[in-house]
Amino acid sequence: MADEKGLHCLVDGETVSLEGSLQLSELEVGLRNRIKRDYPQSKVDDYICGHHLLKYRLEHVDALINADMKQTKKINQKLTKALQSDDYDIIDVNDSLKESLTFGQKVSDDVARFGGSWGFIFVFMFVLIGWMIVNGLHLFGVNFDNYPFILLNLVLSCVAAIQAPIIMMSQNRSADRDRMMAENDYHVNLKSEHELRLLHAKVDHLAQNQVPHTMEIARFQLEILGEIRQELAELRAHDTGADAAKRRESHHENMDHS
Repeated sequence: MADEKGLHCLVDGETVSLEGSLQLSELEVGLRNRIKRDYPQSKVDDYICGHHLLKYRLEHVDALINADMKQTKKINQKLTKALQSDDYDIIDVNDSLKESLTFGQKVSDDVARFGGSWGFIFVFMFVLIGWMIVNGLHLFGVNFDNYPFILLNLVLSCVAAIQAPIIMMSQNRSADRDRMMAENDYHVNLKSEHELRLLHAKVDHLAQNQVPHTMEIARFQLEILGEIRQELAELRAHDTGADAAKRRESHHENMDHS
């Protein structure tokens, strides 16, 4: 067992008690490294008094808090920069296409819209049936396309031939719209992914560093409070002993006078 009279604080070399000091091997690695940084010649079996250990504990707590704040600030700056980034402006596809429409494109859109509706089907069926009834029954003396309605077949072929490229023009417009929307979605997803990565980094920092550091700081605070309480108890004991010595000295002086 170590002799308490031979224990000295490695900081100031003062004699310390076993109860009022700690061996470096009993300290946390971070705290021990901080002490060794100031005293490279120190060994793991050296002792440090509670007063100087309190100073190093406070410095270690400040270092943990500052490191967490620095890392959090760094992540927040990256996240703010990502949120404020204007590398790509989201385009309103409908407004952009509407401003660039030509007269022919507007006509093609209207024709394709009407050609794909029930209204066109009803009108077309009405015209076909009316054409065949008028020419088949010779109503009103009209007889310009007898059965088998060769002129009607020609008209239908012409309508189909004209309608097909018009519909393709409208489909090209739809393809342009889909391409612009896909490009918008790509840039939105890219920006969202970047922001999510930063948020994940912030959450990981909180879970892996800041929360454990907070628990470690809380433990250090309890130890610091214990050391402060011990020092206050020693000061009270010292003051009580000094008062008792003064009373004894005063009592002896009174006895001598009497």
